[in-house]
Amino acid sequence: MSSTLERAEHFLATAGFDRAPWLAVGFGGGIAAWFALPHAWQWLALVAACAVLAGAVLIVLHRDGRLPYLRQAVAALALAVAAGCGTVWTKSALVGTPGLDRPLAATVAGMVLSREEQPADGRTRLVLAMRAPGGPGEAGLPADRVVRVRLNVPARFDDPAASEGAMVRLKGRLIPPAPPMLPGSYDFARAAWFTGLAATGTATGPVQVITPAPGQHLLPQMRRGLSRHIHLQLAGSPGGIAAAFASGDRGAIAEADEAAMRDSGLTHLLSVSGLHVSAVIGATYLIVLRLLALWPWVALRLRLPLVAAGAAALAGIGYTVLTGAEVPTVRSVAGALLVLVAVALGREPLSLRLLAAAGFAVMLAWPEAVVGPSFQLSFAAVLTIVALHQAGWMRHFAARREEPWWLAGARHLAVILLTGVAIELALLPIGLYHFHRAGVYGALANVIAIPLTTFVTMPLIALALVMDLGGAGWPAWWAVGQSLELLLALARIVAAQPGAVTTLPAMGGASYALFLAGGLWLALWSGRARLLGLVPVAAGTAWLAMLSPPDVLVSGDGHHVGFARLVPGKLVVLRETRSDFAREKLAELAGMDGDVVPLETWPGARCNADFCALTIARGGRSWRLLLARGSAPVPMRDLAAACERADIVVADRWLPRSCRPAVLKLDRAMLAQSGGVALDLDHGRMTTVAASQGDHGWWRPPPARPAWNRPGPSQPEGPATTPATAQSAAQATAPATAQAQAAGTASPRQPAP
Repeated sequence: MSSTLERAEHFLATAGFDRAPWLAVGFGGGIAAWFALPHAWQWLALVAACAVLAGAVLIVLHRDGRLPYLRQAVAALALAVAAGCGTVWTKSALVGTPGLDRPLAATVAGMVLSREEQPADGRTRLVLAMRAPGGPGEAGLPADRVVRVRLNVPARFDDPAASEGAMVRLKGRLIPPAPPMLPGSYDFARAAWFTGLAATGTATGPVQVITPAPGQHLLPQMRRGLSRHIHLQLAGSPGGIAAAFASGDRGAIAEADEAAMRDSGLTHLLSVSGLHVSAVIGATYLIVLRLLALWPWVALRLRLPLVAAGAAALAGIGYTVLTGAEVPTVRSVAGALLVLVAVALGREPLSLRLLAAAGFAVMLAWPEAVVGPSFQLSFAAVLTIVALHQAGWMRHFAARREEPWWLAGARHLAVILLTGVAIELALLPIGLYHFHRAGVYGALANVIAIPLTTFVTMPLIALALVMDLGGAGWPAWWAVGQSLELLLALARIVAAQPGAVTTLPAMGGASYALFLAGGLWLALWSGRARLLGLVPVAAGTAWLAMLSPPDVLVSGDGHHVGFARLVPGKLVVLRETRSDFAREKLAELAGMDGDVVPLETWPGARCNADFCALTIARGGRSWRLLLARGSAPVPMRDLAAACERADIVVADRWLPRSCRPAVLKLDRAMLAQSGGVALDLDHGRMTTVAASQGDHGWWRPPPARPAWNRPGPSQPEGPATTPATAQSAAQATAPATAQAQAAGTASPRQPAP
């Protein structure tokens, strides 16, 4: 044991251990652990264990005075993990807002907090501050509590006077913030918990302005005025992208163009973040520095880098406020300000310690951002850039030297390409984990798109706006339109290439943790020790290669059911739906990007108006499934017989106790408690949304709806019978069951997976 500790001490002493980046990693790890651990006693145990470990290490190892590096490292990391867990736990308790306990149709009245116009979708999105909707306690919230709700207002119901600060009244349908539709899906309820949203919904009547907006809300009006001015100069998606760059308003970008930007790896350009903030701050710094250098009196008496850094900081802050001060933008400007401070002090502008300081600042203010894709993507990209350009071989390759201009240009282009490839490789597992898809050619597309945006489009937009003051901005706007058409053409060409998008089924948390651990090890160590990070990366890659989609995906309401492995490359669905959202989520979790096939057209299924039955051979046995897809009543006796012949029953309504399948019954009551479900029939495993939620405040299983055949307190079980559905369940299951029995595949009862 002593020799092991001494070897660890020697490693820390010789491998270039820098505590600041690792403390930031430990702090973020504590935050992530709070989200990953489902129960409060586990959070408390983690904090206590870290505190005990830190105290024990400091006391035991301090007595003999040995192992100073190991002592400090273990104690500091343990305390950082405990602090991270405690920080996010505290914020959740202080700001967490519970959602409505059920959908509600009501007349709502409140003050407009934000207004976002989305002309591409034909609507306006309003966020209102209001008293809890409904009667006292009717929505599951205290009647005197002020909550925030977000409403989509169709264009025909909108009133432009409903701007920030106005008091409005309207009728609408409100629903609680949606939990993940399926295991691994985006958790909007978690985001709403931290942002204070108690409900979302849609307006069903016109907006009535009770009290006009006061004059102090000029900034949002200026932002919308700027956006409208840009739309008047440029139509369509080019105008929408230009407005996104200038004001943060991306509501006018066509859906097809936004999809092309996403599939080509360029969607990050549409959100005001590090690239845009850096362009504004960098341009301001250079312009102010060069202009002041032309004035000898000022150049001899002032520190020009300090003055230029101050002007650039003001420009960055102003740009952030103008574009809405969203969390990613604030995060970017905070990091940029730290860089400006380093430049003004003559320090290295990009370093791991500076990045760690920016990370600490963001995690203290928004600890919930750690588990979101925006935080992970932005910091992973910057960390990759810093680590790559601090590597010895990269410093040597990129160093300036006496050589022909064309060779220097080729070397510079190679550095940009290598940096782009490294960033794409670093962001690939993050994109696959959060979005289940990633662009393959993003590095090549960004080599063209980023310089085009930074050095052509954004300066031209600024020039056009300045020239508009004199009414002569049309030549600049024409140039802006051409540059954006070029950007969109690049996105469409790249997105249309074969294999442009990689899709994978939902990646488990363990494999993602391997990628994160390996990437952080590669970035934060120096010398040959960093190569050890390739081991977990290789393990994570092997895990991904063996990843297979679930056999059955069931949404939390039981209405949407998908089969990932019945037809190669295609998703088979129980119901054809007009909901693009549901179809896309099922395809994402299945790792597919192809066609959708209705189950009733699959040769192995037997369907009628109310039920579908099918048999799937997996894991050395045949699984008999019965799926409800109608809403008409079914006789109790026939339903019980059909359930008896099935292994798994799925229904979007409540099923009586007499429905007893051999393995699993996923009806409305069960799904209300479990949330969305993914079934792996090969290994007999069931993954649920509820399993990852635990005691977190945003997870509240909704009560089961009243059912068509649910008995009352003194009423015996038994549905109303209609002739049209008298034999629906039996007719659907009989062919598949008879075929299974003839093949000798009927199985006895087995415990639920």
